[in-house]
Amino acid sequence: MSQIRLDKFISERTEYTRSQIKELAGQGKITADGGVCRKTDVKIDSETADVCVCGERIRNDIFRYILMNKPEGYVSSTDDSDGISVLELVPPQMKAKGLFPAGRLDKDSVGALLVTNDGGLAHRILSPKNHIPKIYIVKLAESFKSKYVDLFWRGIVLGDGEQCLPARVKSIGNCENMAFVELHEGKYHQVKRMFAAVGNHVEKLMRISVGGLVLPEKLGLGDCMELLHKDVENLFQPLDFDRFCDNFFSDFSAIPINK
Repeated sequence: MSQIRLDKFISERTEYTRSQIKELAGQGKITADGGVCRKTDVKIDSETADVCVCGERIRNDIFRYILMNKPEGYVSSTDDSDGISVLELVPPQMKAKGLFPAGRLDKDSVGALLVTNDGGLAHRILSPKNHIPKIYIVKLAESFKSKYVDLFWRGIVLGDGEQCLPARVKSIGNCENMAFVELHEGKYHQVKRMFAAVGNHVEKLMRISVGGLVLPEKLGLGDCMELLHKDVENLFQPLDFDRFCDNFFSDFSAIPINK
């Protein structure tokens, strides 16, 4: 049994402030285990209590794990000084205190982005020692060249002299200017800079997987889905790059960025 004050329980799991919670309690709009609570300092069991605010049940778990299909024009940041934050796309029923994007996608890039308030998980994902692989689809300005495969695998040297880790790249069927890319690191604008280093230009970029977590086709641009525990664990189960690429279009009916 884990005892916690009612106001702390609610504030940790919602965007309500302590003062708002106290006001709502005074109005009789908060219940715990079926009874109206007009005082917010009462202790409840955080694991089993059935708490409702304004008729909406408050979940017992603190952490949220949200997979977003990020659209263009949003910044992967909690600060909207550079544009509209991706957090604006999180539906009200999924919101919780402390949400942030665990990783980044450029403002003009789209695809899989994890949003969470679990700092421990984010650290595991972003830690360089873990090298969580990410797979992208890119649309290039010029045709894909077979020499890219070896150049990427040897480790691209970027325009500023920075060395990249070995990466995988694979052409897409009959689409001469489309490719899959797998990275194990996340340098600034890395995919774009890697192709620039070999004399090409990325026109569009979509991230389709993080670790073993694959962006579902049914998740539209700007949409979010909450992940189950087993889905979160998939982050640490890398995909077989070649097999994934070969089977991708049997699972996805169209090339998402071939427009």
